[in-house]
Amino acid sequence: MILETERLYLREMNQSDFKSLCRTLQDEEAMYAYEGAFRDDEVQEWLDRQISRYQKWHFGLWAVILKKTNEMIGQCGLTMQPWKDEEVLEIGYLFERLYWHKGYATEAARACKKYAFEILKADEVCSIIRDTNIASQNVAVRNGMTIKDKGIKHYKGVGMLHYRYVAYC
Repeated sequence: MILETERLYLREMNQSDFKSLCRTLQDEEAMYAYEGAFRDDEVQEWLDRQISRYQKWHFGLWAVILKKTNEMIGQCGLTMQPWKDEEVLEIGYLFERLYWHKGYATEAARACKKYAFEILKADEVCSIIRDTNIASQNVAVRNGMTIKDKGIKHYKGVGMLHYRYVAYC
């Protein structure tokens, strides 16, 4: 276990989490900010990328486990992301639709922000969010972040406006 909150714990993902990841990453509605659901090979690539991040940085997107049921309900964690001409520390979150609007993303994101400042000794952390993703923007605001700038990110050949929400230590 990496982090624990009132209702959740976060741990590194492993290959046994593939089916749980598919429930989110292969859901068209959950993945609209990424221009659609992932194929099986894209889910595997996503999982492999997180495992690689754990080895390189000792952090990445972590499995979010609901304490009450011990089931994986999504992912939240810290990643290094390209932004314009630099790499920034980002809090990312992606949950199964069944668990939306219950405060889990905010709870997990707050724990990740605390981890970034207290454990990683980061000066700032951000969340990079598509302009149309109002729910994720609301999570960033509840996590004490404000918009610092905006830019275009490309997924599947589509340029999309993103806002970078930032919190400072």
